[in-house]
Amino acid sequence: MNEKTKLFIRETIESILIALILALAVRTFVVQAFKIPSGSMRPTLLEGDRILVNKFLYRFKEPERGDVIVFKYPEDPKRDFIKRLVGKGGEEVLIRGGRVVVDGKEIASGVFGEHHYYNQGPFGDEHKTQKVPRDHYFVLGDNSASSRDSRFWGFVPRRNVLGKAFLIYWPLNRIRTIR
Repeated sequence: MNEKTKLFIRETIESILIALILALAVRTFVVQAFKIPSGSMRPTLLEGDRILVNKFLYRFKEPERGDVIVFKYPEDPKRDFIKRLVGKGGEEVLIRGGRVVVDGKEIASGVFGEHHYYNQGPFGDEHKTQKVPRDHYFVLGDNSASSRDSRFWGFVPRRNVLGKAFLIYWPLNRIRTIR
């Protein structure tokens, strides 16, 4: 093998390694793709939608009510879940008459006014307010009738949050930002 061929092979291998390292760094710290496996977030997210999640944002700011977040499922941290953040640490959450009530005030603006939330599960009792522990979140699926969420298993620890879902990129006819 001549010097020119050796140099070409070496540069190609270096380029591939650098690209792999950069891709892994971006996936680990900045943006990650996920596929939606169930209808628990209908109509916002449909089964098979492919989304991008910003893993960088929450290193600098707290998640906000209404954010669609991806997190490690508290009952099985090997599984990732996606739900809408409803309550933050220190707040009291209640589902009454299909509406979300936080600290005694009904949240009817934005997406919360568009969905009916059912009283299901041990943490979804209409007559029992749930006090969200510090550094935890209360999350609900937009398709409340068929979502296993905080009403069933409780609160999501802050350390389990992976990031904010911000874009549907596939299928092409569903490309849009997630609100």
